[in-house]
Amino acid sequence: MKQAEIKITVQLDDNNVPDNILWESTDAKSQEQVPVKSMMLALWDHNYKNSMRIDLWTKDMPVDEMKRFFYETLQTMGDSFLKATGEKLIIEDLRDYCAHFADKMGINTQQ
Repeated sequence: MKQAEIKITVQLDDNNVPDNILWESTDAKSQEQVPVKSMMLALWDHNYKNSMRIDLWTKDMPVDEMKRFFYETLQTMGDSFLKATGEKLIIEDLRDYCAHFADKMGINTQQ
């Protein structure tokens, strides 16, 4: 069985606010750490039937990029949900909400 390891390094300032977030994977083409401004990690605990989350962003993450990040995350969650469940009708509703979210947040979805 193939195995890959993903490593996330969070560098904190004196107030424990993320200064830098770096990630790397043993399965990536490059073994270098890749800097990012924000991350969301969700894990499902099947024993307790609940999700565990880590949401982090650096203090210099621009608000407009955070809005775009949320928009794209909602879109890709829809893709994952459709692939996992085949529930096409609810995904149409989610796509409608994503369009509404983008409109309210002033996000240019043509980029």
